[in-house]
Amino acid sequence: MSQFPTEILTLATKVIELNACRRTRIATAESCTGGLIGAALTEIAGSSAVVDRGFITYSNDAKMDMLGVTAETLQQFGAVSRETALQMAKGALIRSNAHLSVAVTGIAGPGGATPGKPVGLVHLCAVHGDGRLIHREMQYGDIGRTEVRLATVTTALQLLAELSA
Repeated sequence: MSQFPTEILTLATKVIELNACRRTRIATAESCTGGLIGAALTEIAGSSAVVDRGFITYSNDAKMDMLGVTAETLQQFGAVSRETALQMAKGALIRSNAHLSVAVTGIAGPGGATPGKPVGLVHLCAVHGDGRLIHREMQYGDIGRTEVRLATVTTALQLLAELSA
């Protein structure tokens, strides 16, 4: 039995099928989800034809070392920002054999909130090698750590499906 709700498995299946047909590969760059997006994708049979790799970059050092997020971006905008999510997504694309990447960074809670950045705030960015880009700022609210993380996985898979269509 899968650890994921049906909605996530349905979206992951759609993403895998769309990209298998096009022979495109995906990379993930995850902070607050800690690898759940990659886990959801690889739950689907046939995912090895699509999933290239995943970067779990929970710390700022990991974001800089593994994805090329700049210290200036982190200092100016913070780890939970559109700018950081965009650099994470672009870095994952550059540092992989993928055609498409998705990045997530947010505050799952219960702690970690700062003024202007509440628990449940997540920035997601998907980038296609052809230059297309989608950013979403989600305010899931203080719905619980697990729920924020699963909602983030759902939104990330929706972004991947949108760029895969």
